[in-house]
Amino acid sequence: MSSISSHALDTALGRPAKNLPVRLDRLDDDGQWETLSQALTDDDGRIRRLAPDDALEAGTYRVSFDTKTYFGASDRPVFYPHVDVIFVVEADEHYHVPLLLSPFGYSTYRGT
Repeated sequence: MSSISSHALDTALGRPAKNLPVRLDRLDDDGQWETLSQALTDDDGRIRRLAPDDALEAGTYRVSFDTKTYFGASDRPVFYPHVDVIFVVEADEHYHVPLLLSPFGYSTYRGT
C-alpha cells in the first residue's frame, strides 16, 4: 500500500518545524485539487502518515506547507507564505516529502 509522510526542519533555528500546518491534495480528472487530509507536524517536525488509510491511486499529489501560519506564530517574517510540493505517485510504495525551510528560502527532495 502506498503511503506519504513528511518531515520539516527549520534551518534558520536549526531544529524541527513543529506545529507546521500541512495539507495533502490530489489532482482529479477535471484538473481540480481535492483535499485528502490535513495535519500538524509533531514535536520532531514529522507527519508519519499524511495520506488517508485507504490505498493511494496513481496520480499527481500536492503537499502544501502553511509557512505563513508557522512563521507568524513566532512573529518572524515570511517571504513564501505557502510551499507547495507537487509530485507523482506511480507505484505502490512509500513517498517521503521532506522540507527544509527558513523565512526566506526552502528546499525539498524525495526522502526515504
